[in-house]
Amino acid sequence: MYKHSLIEASFLHRITTARRGQQWCILDIVKILGIESSCDETAAAVIEDGRRLLSNVINTQIDIHAVYGGVVPEVAARSHIEVINPVIQQALAEADCTWDDIDAIAVTYAPGLIGSLLAGTLAARTLAVIHEKPLYPIHHVEAHVYANFIVEQKHTTLPLPATQPGFPMLALIVSGGHSQLVLFRDHGAYELLGQTQDDAVGEAFDKVAKIIGLPYPGGPSIAKAALEGDPRRFSLPKAKLAGKYDFSFSGLKTAVLRAVQKEVGVDFTYPSHELPALVTAAMQNDFAASFQRTAIETLVDKAERAFNDYAPKSVVIAGGVAANQELRRQLSERLPLEISYAPMQLCTDNAAMIATLAYFYAQKNEPTDPYTLEVIPSISMTQTAWAK
Repeated sequence: MYKHSLIEASFLHRITTARRGQQWCILDIVKILGIESSCDETAAAVIEDGRRLLSNVINTQIDIHAVYGGVVPEVAARSHIEVINPVIQQALAEADCTWDDIDAIAVTYAPGLIGSLLAGTLAARTLAVIHEKPLYPIHHVEAHVYANFIVEQKHTTLPLPATQPGFPMLALIVSGGHSQLVLFRDHGAYELLGQTQDDAVGEAFDKVAKIIGLPYPGGPSIAKAALEGDPRRFSLPKAKLAGKYDFSFSGLKTAVLRAVQKEVGVDFTYPSHELPALVTAAMQNDFAASFQRTAIETLVDKAERAFNDYAPKSVVIAGGVAANQELRRQLSERLPLEISYAPMQLCTDNAAMIATLAYFYAQKNEPTDPYTLEVIPSISMTQTAWAK
């Protein structure tokens, strides 16, 4: 107990004496270890100067959860606990770093599955205390945007953007849990323009894939099947909402269900989990293509409207659905500026985006006390302290 108190006092003293005037000295924060465990990927990465990728290690649980057709929270949490230490050690090794080289630790504290978040934050808090490193809590959804700020790399050969985005920046954030349009005027200064009123687009991809008998995760499965299908075969509706930048995908998902039932000759009382047995491969492809076209057009319609209204200097897409090639194609066709897309490996959950955001976050915020950091399973990025 006495030793614990000495470590805590030393850590807090280091934070206090590291200040220069009224601001934490960002010159001391060069290499940041990021830790991400919000859902079903255990990840660690090292980022230098908020732009250079030194390592990016991801342990995915897709094969584990594919058996269940979706993420099982308890299984995800146990898997994080089993692999988080080896993942962190591998990230340090691939970055050619020791703990003496790491200047700060960043970790996802919100939003996400509570058990998964706890696994990552407890590891980060412990390491911050042991190695006396400043600790920065990072919002997962906001961090997705910062995958687009990684423009240099040490070992990998990812197709990175040539330059970092400029402000004002319009961000379309699309994933399994989130669909948002956000206008960034600067780091930490942003406005939520619109968001989904029900299902996120990634969730809709998963549910439609299940209806037509495609494997989990639904995004890649539908995108692959759509390549062989007719995107005009089935006419599907787009939601009409009061909010000019808001989305809705629940009705689209239901429309697909009813269209499938009609196509295979059953009524609405037929169990949805038995439909895949009646859907042919050709029908799968056409439904996948028709659904993907409508869902992506819904996103791009709103992004184009926001672009015309706000005239941003740059546009980025972020989140797992940002890997969708049809989304990239439609945006490139309809927006009158060149968009530099983050590589596929940085669109899905990863720790490089966590460490990158932390670099900019640290310029305006003090590190948090590792003894008091708590996870928040559900909170909007607009509610974070530095966004106010």
